[in-house]
Amino acid sequence: MQKSPNLQLPYIAAAQAQKHVTHNEALQALDAIVQLAVLDRDLAVPPPLPNDGDRYIVRPTGSGEWSGHDQELAVWQDGAWVFYTPQMGWMAQIIDEGRFVTWGGSSWSDHDHVNPVPRVGINSLADATNRLLVKSDAVLFSHDDVTPGSGDHRFKLNKATAVNTASVLFQNGYSGRVELGLTGDDDFHVKVSPDGMSWFEGIRVDKDTGTVSFPNSIVGGGREVLTSDRTYYVRTDGSDGNNGLSNDPGGAFATIQKAIDMSASLDMSIYNVTIKVDDGTYTTNQMLKTYLGSGTITIEGNVMAPSNAVINAPDSAFTGTFVGKYVVKGFRIEAIDYGFHLQGGDLDYQDINFGTCSIHVSASGAKITATGNYEISAGAARHLMSSGPGSMIRLSGITLTLTGVPVFSTAFAHAEEQAQIRPTGLSFSGGASGKRYIAERLGLIQTNGQASTWLPGNISGTENQGGLYT
Repeated sequence: MQKSPNLQLPYIAAAQAQKHVTHNEALQALDAIVQLAVLDRDLAVPPPLPNDGDRYIVRPTGSGEWSGHDQELAVWQDGAWVFYTPQMGWMAQIIDEGRFVTWGGSSWSDHDHVNPVPRVGINSLADATNRLLVKSDAVLFSHDDVTPGSGDHRFKLNKATAVNTASVLFQNGYSGRVELGLTGDDDFHVKVSPDGMSWFEGIRVDKDTGTVSFPNSIVGGGREVLTSDRTYYVRTDGSDGNNGLSNDPGGAFATIQKAIDMSASLDMSIYNVTIKVDDGTYTTNQMLKTYLGSGTITIEGNVMAPSNAVINAPDSAFTGTFVGKYVVKGFRIEAIDYGFHLQGGDLDYQDINFGTCSIHVSASGAKITATGNYEISAGAARHLMSSGPGSMIRLSGITLTLTGVPVFSTAFAHAEEQAQIRPTGLSFSGGASGKRYIAERLGLIQTNGQASTWLPGNISGTENQGGLYT
C-alpha cells in the first residue's frame, strides 16, 4: 500500500474494494498527529483506563503494550494502542506541563532550548542590534505570582569585562540624554548629555568603598575635601585600580586620565594637586575636567628630558572644556589631531617637545599661556591656532627651539574670528618652513611691533577680512 511521504497516510488505490477502511485509517492518523497535544511524556507504562483518543509520548524504557515504542506517539484508538513514529520537526504540546517539545531526530527536547528565537519584535521589527524590540506605551516586568515563584524580581544586565558597558540609556528622539550603570569600568555612574554626544558625569559610586562622588558638582557633597596639597603618581606599570598615592607599581595609576578623574572628584578647597607622570609612552587621550576649589592641577612629566615622557595620542593629547586652571609640563607630545585643544578653560604649558600633530596648540573660547621654554621638533598644519571671541594664546619672554626645520603647511600662527595670539619678547633658535602667520576675520596677532618676518617660516604672512598683525 502506498503512503504519503511526510505523515505516512495510506492512499486509496484504484479499483480498491472497501475504500472506507483505508479512508478511515488515514483519518485516524490525522486525528492522532495533527494539532498534536499529549497528556503526558513521563509514563513508561500504559495508563489502566485510557479514553478514546488519549495521546502520550512513551518514556524510555516502555513496558507492557508500550514495550519497544520508546519516545513514539501512543494513541488509544478503537480499544487498542496505535503507535506513530515522530518525524523531524514535529512539535507537541505537553498538556500537564504547559509547554512544547520538538522532535530532533533522536529525542524530544524542550522547544525553547532546541530552537531559541533569534529576534523578537512586538509591534515593530527587531534588528541585528536590537534583537528584542518593544514598541508600546508601557512595559511591565513582574514577579512570578504562581508557585514556586518567590515573590522577588531582579532585572539583570551582564557585560563581558570591566572595560565594557552594562547600562540603561534614556533617549529623546533616539539621542541619549541620561545613562546609568557600569560604563567603562565597574564603578556605578550616572551621566547626562544635552545632545547624545557630549556627556557629563553627575554621580559616581566607587565599587570598592561605596564612596559617592559628584564629579561635576559645584558643591562639595560627597567629595573628599583636601586639607593639604595632594600628589598622584602615574607610571606605565601601575594600575588604575590603585589609589595613585605612591610611586610604585602597587600604588601608582596606569593612565593620566585616571589621575585627572580622581583630581576632579575632589573638593580641592584652596590646595593644589600635582600629577607626577613617570617616563614611558602613554597612548591615550587626556580629557581635562572641571574641578571644585581654587587651586591648580599640574600634570608633570620629565621637565629635564621631555622626550622621555611621551604622549602618543590616537586623537588629541589634551582636550577639555572646563572651569579651573591646569599646568602641563615635561612631555613630548605626538597626536593624530591636536596637542592641546581647549574649548574653555585656562592652561599653562612649558618644557614641551611638540612632535607631529595636526595642530600643536588650539584655543577656542579658552586661554592658553606658554610660561616657559619649549621645543618644536616636527611640523603641523598650524603651531598656534586661536579661534572665536575670548580665545587667547600668550607667549612672552621665552625661547622656542625649532629643530630639523619643521614645516607648517597652513601657518605658524593663525588667529581668526576676534581671537588673539600674543607672542612678545620671544627668542627663536632654528628655523621653520611655511607661512609665518594668518590674521583674518578680526583676528589679532599682537607682537608689540615686531617685523612681519619675525615669526618662524619662509613665506610671508597674510591679513584679510579685518585681521591684524601688529
